Amino acid sequence: MTSSKVLLITGVSSGFGRALAQEALAAGHRVVGTVRSAAAKDEFESLSANAPFARVLDVTDFDAIPGVVAEIESSVGPIDVLVNNAGYGHEGVMEEAPLSEMRQQFDVNVFGAVAMMKAVLPFMRERRRGHILNITSMGGHITMPGIAYYCGSKFALEGISEALGKEVAALGIAVTAVAPGSFRTDWAGRSMKRTPRSIPDYDASFDPIREAREAKSGKQPGDPAKAARAMLAAIAAGHPPAHLLLGSDALKLVRDKLSTFGEEMSAWESVTVSTDG
Repeated sequence: MTSSKVLLITGVSSGFGRALAQEALAAGHRVVGTVRSAAAKDEFESLSANAPFARVLDVTDFDAIPGVVAEIESSVGPIDVLVNNAGYGHEGVMEEAPLSEMRQQFDVNVFGAVAMMKAVLPFMRERRRGHILNITSMGGHITMPGIAYYCGSKFALEGISEALGKEVAALGIAVTAVAPGSFRTDWAGRSMKRTPRSIPDYDASFDPIREAREAKSGKQPGDPAKAARAMLAAIAAGHPPAHLLLGSDALKLVRDKLSTFGEEMSAWESVTVSTDG
């Protein structure tokens, strides 16, 4: 590590947020993590002798976010890196899942992340430096039945990240969308919100997928600590990537998706170009 940075990481109670916080602290960085309760704040601040900081913040409390970020800037130090990690998975057949569940999914996974970005950007822009990491998912590139709302939210965050990166590159700010595959976190376990089943027509196609996902929870190939170290490598890079896949399964599935998409574009190329003129 060439220099110590101040990292603001949302959602550090578990999963990637906790793993990244631990690895960053061990590397000598200063870490501010957001949590949802006073008890979680105390627990996080006792995590390491390297003095981690915690702030109680719900990323869907959009009005509170600018004040929290400003307070961190004044009391802890300039935020060098924002890591939008807070989020959760929603599982449910789209026809069965109410729109209210989609709104909540997007409030946390998309609007909360955007609100955090909007709060740190004035400070980063003034300093002409900074790095934003948005934790998306391979589900922001590929899809599977039963997680339409989740994939929609992650596709949205991928697109927002890429567009923002182009807006702020000339201002010395980098944006990286980090898309993990299957890792041993609570994503498919207690952290996932599941819509109850109600339409038998989907039983044959969806029930086996749900059962397999539940059975694999905790046994996924990805190691969160190794993912955290990969993210720290991206943070330390002189030219960080706009998109970073994590995990061999993510690499394979996204490559397969791009190959299939390329074949489909070629098959329909004559129709595509027929609309010009």
